[in-house]
Amino acid sequence: MKKIVLLLSILIMVCSIDANAQLGNLGGKIKSTVNAANTSSNSKTSSTSKVSGASNTSSASQSAATITNGNSWYVCLATGSARGEGTKDSPVKDIQKAIDKASNGDVICIAEGNYLGNLDRGWIEIKGKYVSLEGGWNDSFTERNPLKYVTRIQPGIAQRGTIGMGVLMIEATADRDQSIIIDGIFFDEGLLHEYAKADPTDERYGCPEGCETGRIMPVGNPPNKTIRIIGGKVAGTLIIRNCMFLNASFYGIIMTNMGGEWEIYNNVFVSNLYASCEINGGLNQATGAHQSKVDFHHNTVLFSWTTTKEMESMGYGYRFRNGCDHDVHNNIFGCNNFGALDGAWDDSNLPADKRKICSAYDNKFFMNKGDIVIAGTSGGNWLYVPAKRFDEVEMLTKYEDNSELPSTSKLKDVIDQPYLKGFASLKVMTNESYDANSAANQYREAHGLNKQGTSTTRVSMYGNRYNFDKAMQLFGAEPNYGAQLDF
Repeated sequence: MKKIVLLLSILIMVCSIDANAQLGNLGGKIKSTVNAANTSSNSKTSSTSKVSGASNTSSASQSAATITNGNSWYVCLATGSARGEGTKDSPVKDIQKAIDKASNGDVICIAEGNYLGNLDRGWIEIKGKYVSLEGGWNDSFTERNPLKYVTRIQPGIAQRGTIGMGVLMIEATADRDQSIIIDGIFFDEGLLHEYAKADPTDERYGCPEGCETGRIMPVGNPPNKTIRIIGGKVAGTLIIRNCMFLNASFYGIIMTNMGGEWEIYNNVFVSNLYASCEINGGLNQATGAHQSKVDFHHNTVLFSWTTTKEMESMGYGYRFRNGCDHDVHNNIFGCNNFGALDGAWDDSNLPADKRKICSAYDNKFFMNKGDIVIAGTSGGNWLYVPAKRFDEVEMLTKYEDNSELPSTSKLKDVIDQPYLKGFASLKVMTNESYDANSAANQYREAHGLNKQGTSTTRVSMYGNRYNFDKAMQLFGAEPNYGAQLDF
C-alpha cells in the first residue's frame, strides 16, 4: 500500500510540473529575462524557443508527413535539399517550403546561410498561419548562436526584378490566441539598392571619407523601389527578437496590430529610410481601444533616414501610431535624422479613455534632431523635444529616467566611425537658378506658360549603406540598454 501511495505521489508531482510548465508557456509575454533559457546554445532538442501552445514533441527520425501541429521543421542551405523531409537528418534548403508545409504553432529552425526564398526570388511570406522562425543554428542543429551562425536574408541585384513589397511579409489575423516569433534572423537590403559611387572627392556622390558607398539613389526611381523589411498584419501575439534590420528603403518594420500583445526587443536597426519601426493599430478605436499593444525595448536604433535627400519629412526611430498602446524603454536611439520618437499622431477627437497610451522611459539618446517630435502650435512647425523635457510631453504616461548616452559609452566606439563622422558633419546644399529672360522662359511666356527655374540639392551623405559585419558589433555594446548579447 505504501508503494502505491508513493507511486501516486510521484505521478501527481510529475503531472503538476508539466502542467505548470505548460501554463507558464501559455501565460503572459515572453520576456528577455527568460530568453536565454529558451534558446540555450547547447540544446540538442528539436527546438529551443517554445511557442505558445506548442507541444514541441518532434524527433529527428520523424518524416515531414508525420510532423504534426506544434513541432519543428529544419532548414539548412548547406546540407538541405529541395525534396528534404524537414527533419534534422533530412532538412529542406528553402525557408518558404518549410513555411508552406508547416501548421499553426510549428517552429522552423534555420541554419546559417543567406536565404532568398522560393527559387531565390528575394522574399518570403507567412500567410494565413501562425508559424515561427528561429535562425542562428549550426548546420547539424546542435548549437545555436545568432552571431556565430548567421542566418540572413540579404537579397542582391539579382532579386531586383522579383522581390515583392517586403523581405518578410506576414498575414495572420484569424486567431488572437496564437503566436508568431521571429528570432535570430539578420535582414539587409544593402546589396539590393543602387548607391552613388564611393568617391568622397566628388560632392555629387554624398560619400564621406571611409564610407563603403555614396548616398542611396532616389527611391522609387528604377532600379530602386520602396521595400520594407517586415510588413503585414497580425492578430495575436507577435514577438520579434534578436534580429537585425539594415538598409531598408521603406521601413525596417511597418505592421498593423489587429489585436494582441506584441513584443519587439533585442534588435539592431541601422540606416533605414522613412522609419525604423512603425506599428499601427488596426481595430476600430471606439470599440477596440487598448486591445493592440506593443512593448518595444532593448533595441539599438541608429541612422533612420528621411524619405528623400532633401530631408523634408520622416526619418524616425519609433512611431507612436494611433490605435495602439506603446511601451518604449531601455532602448538606444542615436543619429535618427528627424526624430528618435514620432509623437505627432493626434487622436484627441476620441474620448479620453479611448486614446492610445504611450510611454517612453529609461531610454538613452544621442545626436537625434529631436528625441521626440510633436506637433507645435497653429504655426505648423514641429517641436523637437530633448529627453530631459519628456515630463512636459502630455501624451507620455511614463517618462522618467530618459537621458543622453554618456560619452564614455562603448557604443560610440563600435559604431562605424566614418559613418558617424559623416553624419555629425551632414550638410544639405541647395542651389537655385532662375533667369526670367532666358530663351526658354521667353518662349513659355509667349505661349502663356509659367516661367521656370532649376533647383539642385546636394547632400554630404544620405542613406549610405551600413556595413553588415559592423552592424553585428552593436549587440552588447551598452549594458542594459539597446540590443544585448543575451540570446
